[in-house]
Amino acid sequence: MFEPDRVITCIDCGGRAHLNCYAPEDGWAPGDVTVYRCEDCLDAWYLEVPEEIDWERGRPD
Repeated sequence: MFEPDRVITCIDCGGRAHLNCYAPEDGWAPGDVTVYRCEDCLDAWYLEVPEEIDWERGRPD
């Protein structure tokens, strides 16, 4: 099952952006939207779970 990273690099400032939402009851699926909030610049990022996932690495292609 795909799990988004708990922390990513902020696209704007390079700081740490933390996952700021809960997984759906039935788990993450392509098209679901995750929300990240940067601890430095406080920007929010809404990222869509991609269609294709490399299940061996557990990360989107």
